[in-house]
Amino acid sequence: MAAALAPPSRTQIVSRVLAAVAGGYAFCWGLSALGVAGLYAAGMAFHDAEHLSAMLAFVAYLAVFLWAVAARSLVRVWAVLLAGGAAMAGAASFIQSLLV
Repeated sequence: MAAALAPPSRTQIVSRVLAAVAGGYAFCWGLSALGVAGLYAAGMAFHDAEHLSAMLAFVAYLAVFLWAVAARSLVRVWAVLLAGGAAMAGAASFIQSLLV
């Protein structure tokens, strides 16, 4: 017989919702910035790279949002979303500095 799980506290619920919304936004912002910089550096027209990256980031936001709600470890969710978003934004900034 499975042990009953304790219901999550209000703090855990608020943190998970913030991770899904704000952390997902930060992650997808970094993804979009990296996509635009990388695609433009590869030779795609800027506006085409911008639109393609925005469309992919929209789909990624849905996936990241659902993962943030369903994941077991809230600490891992925050770490992946914030560190991943920061790493992608940093890589995008580096690529942009090479283009100028």
